[in-house]
Amino acid sequence: MEQKETSIIYLAGGCFWGMEQLMQSIPGVLDAESGYANGTGEQDADYKTVCAGKTGFRETVKITYDPARVSLDQLLFAYFEVVDATAVNRQGHDIGTQYQAGIYFADPASQDTVERIAAIERARTPRFAVEIGPLVNYFPAEEYHQNYLDKNPNGYCHIPFAEIARLSKRTIDAGRYRKPDEAEVRARLTPEQFAVTQKSATEPPFTSAFYGSKRRGLYVDIVTGEPLFASDDMYQSTCGWPSFAQPVEPSVVVQRTDSSHGMRRVEVRSRAGDSHLGHVFEGDHESPNGIRYCINGAALRFVPLEELEAQGYGYLLERFSK
Repeated sequence: MEQKETSIIYLAGGCFWGMEQLMQSIPGVLDAESGYANGTGEQDADYKTVCAGKTGFRETVKITYDPARVSLDQLLFAYFEVVDATAVNRQGHDIGTQYQAGIYFADPASQDTVERIAAIERARTPRFAVEIGPLVNYFPAEEYHQNYLDKNPNGYCHIPFAEIARLSKRTIDAGRYRKPDEAEVRARLTPEQFAVTQKSATEPPFTSAFYGSKRRGLYVDIVTGEPLFASDDMYQSTCGWPSFAQPVEPSVVVQRTDSSHGMRRVEVRSRAGDSHLGHVFEGDHESPNGIRYCINGAALRFVPLEELEAQGYGYLLERFSK
């Protein structure tokens, strides 16, 4: 029987117990091993010495995965959902050089993906502090650290278990929707679409063809095609822009604080394409759940329900109620 091709990436994200638990819960990950990476030498790679903070080793998880089942993009975006990318030598309540966040690659293909995703995250994260670089060395941690939370279900984990459960159930793989280079993006889009998605402009209210639409289908990022919102979650808002109660899956949108124009708002951007989409507001009495994703129609492309299969979105058909 032919052996499946596998790939490896090394992720440091605070205490390795939680990162190991998260990664091994994601379908397509074949193994997650706790260890120590990018330190001063083999003689220093034990827990007691590493915790002294003088070796440079980071608590790191070695992840072996099947790229035919899960992309490196997907793993990296999951990683960035649970780490504080601005923290230096700490994550959560854990403080020390061993808790510095980092992504370490061991082959050129992984390097290309890591640097591409890191560039996206760096652009939307002020004071980005995650180490990005090649793997220098790696040593497995002691046996009692391996699968720690399986052995100790009530043990310490800096990543909420609810987040681990949510991320393990994602169906939209970001690796299928990679952002083209700027020249191609500019060639694909109208001036308004480019200004909205790439320059964070806002279209005038009541001008989008999608405002008030009753058609059933999927609204995707006009830049990458990544699924963002379903028509079943769209509602008629008096705000003047297409409005949704929720995204088709929480991970496909990224929220960031927006202090522009003398206001403090929560901006919404697409995950894989980093397109500016609009803003999200709470306490909207018109929304069925009180939440309004106020989205520029210029950032969206509509895929009718009857065309989902033909356009490669058939895997999301069950998202629509009968």
